[in-house]
Amino acid sequence: MTAEKQEYRVLARKYRPKNFSELKGQDALVRTLTNAIETGRIAHAFMLTGVRGVGKTTTARIIARALNCENGPTVNPCGVCDSCKAIAEDRHVDVIEMDAASHTGVENIRSLIDTVQYAPTSARYKVYIIDEVHMLSKGAFNALLKTLEEPPEHVKFVFATTEIRKVPVTVLSRCQRFDLRRIDAGVLEEYFASLLEKEGVKAETGAVALIARAADGSARDGLSLMDQAISRAAGEVTEEQVRGMLGLADRTVTVDLFECIMKGDNASTFITLDSLYKSGAAPLMVVQDLLELTHLLTKMKVSPDLAKDMSLPEAERQRGAAMASALSVPVLTRTWQILLKGVAEVQHAPHPQQALEMLVIRLLYASDQPSPGDLLKQLQDGSVVSAGASAPSGGGAPQGTTIMQKRSGGGTVAAVQPQSTAAVAVQTFEDVVALFGQKREMLLMGHLVNDVHLVKFAVGHIALRVAPTAPQNLTGRVAQLLSDWTGQRWVVSISREEGAPTLAATRDAVHAAEIEDVKKHPVVAEILKFYPTAKLEIQKKDTE
Repeated sequence: MTAEKQEYRVLARKYRPKNFSELKGQDALVRTLTNAIETGRIAHAFMLTGVRGVGKTTTARIIARALNCENGPTVNPCGVCDSCKAIAEDRHVDVIEMDAASHTGVENIRSLIDTVQYAPTSARYKVYIIDEVHMLSKGAFNALLKTLEEPPEHVKFVFATTEIRKVPVTVLSRCQRFDLRRIDAGVLEEYFASLLEKEGVKAETGAVALIARAADGSARDGLSLMDQAISRAAGEVTEEQVRGMLGLADRTVTVDLFECIMKGDNASTFITLDSLYKSGAAPLMVVQDLLELTHLLTKMKVSPDLAKDMSLPEAERQRGAAMASALSVPVLTRTWQILLKGVAEVQHAPHPQQALEMLVIRLLYASDQPSPGDLLKQLQDGSVVSAGASAPSGGGAPQGTTIMQKRSGGGTVAAVQPQSTAAVAVQTFEDVVALFGQKREMLLMGHLVNDVHLVKFAVGHIALRVAPTAPQNLTGRVAQLLSDWTGQRWVVSISREEGAPTLAATRDAVHAAEIEDVKKHPVVAEILKFYPTAKLEIQKKDTE
């Protein structure tokens, strides 16, 4: 006779932690409870709080097992004795679980209190687990107070809640409180990968990382997504399938979109936005990805060492560092505010994609506007002009210019012949970079500082060796803007020669030389003898 096929159990139930060592991301809680059980200093009431899916109810059941295991109280319940099995299967007569969301009244608590006075039937302790305790009524909480303060020695209470502020202070003061943290995405990624290996399911690393990030610190949510991804996959779980399931945009495309917006490149922005829409990216997810990228770039701006964090995707680590150095904090914070307001607009709009496009238009318009600090400076200098007199920085060439591109033996050559003149003098490559800063073309300025090696410079002609991280239209944009600003024809060509170091490398070399010179000073040298591990830094001047 063939055995019946075992019923499938979802991953969240199948791999529910059975002891403290299996809990993920809750080291402080595990350490405290372990010490309490080993020393016999076990509280009579515990309050577990945290967001959904971090292990509150699981922890409550582990506490019940640890206290009632036949080998206990122990921090490592055996899992094979009658008490451990009964608690794991939710059928132990002395471990009473109650859902406060459906038992909110005084009569429910009174019926529970009436059983407190009786000794356990078979276990060491009678454990009452009340989930979502914040849902109890005011009368129910008041009925619980006296028993909670002075329970019989054989009784333990374990409460779980996602809304700790709704629990009266009088109840909190009678409990030992534990705040369960959101589980770090890196911890979840390792955990999910190990479970997939146990399940015999192949999955791309990027796919697991996406699910860990989408779980938002909740192991249960992540395992539910993992179940869904396995069901959708035909064999291996791929990153592309998970992106489609979650409605996410490719991170590289998100970086492209952000860069186009910051450059004010209208045409490229909407081409990228349309490709995201056709690939199935949810409009709200696109806004949230842009918000996350803005937050990351702002942190990189104030703490450049974040660009060395190898846990970040390569696109965000390399290109993000260049954008962070080129954009100012006021621009980034303004972008953050616009996107933050746009989340609600996209979420509640009848047509989310249209709301997203209107939000992007607002960002494109804002990218061409001066910051409040720039306006104040212009007011002080008396150089403010009307908004209608300035042309946008993106979306095509200025009126009155002719753009020519051709290929030569040395590479691509971009030349612009202006039909209007401007009184701006440029004599060196450093003058070119400074001019881009003055004209607030900060992204292009960043690429000129970090991504190009000067091969040849003459007024009207620049030859550059360009790094792969630079945009493909760099030479065309530089030639176009220089011609517009200076009133003369400029040719910017790409060369294969080595060229000079980047301006960023030159600046860092000068900075390092300055530090070495300072170290040679007798006073500094004497200090370094006493503090050999000290690090000498010279404050760089902020040129932005």
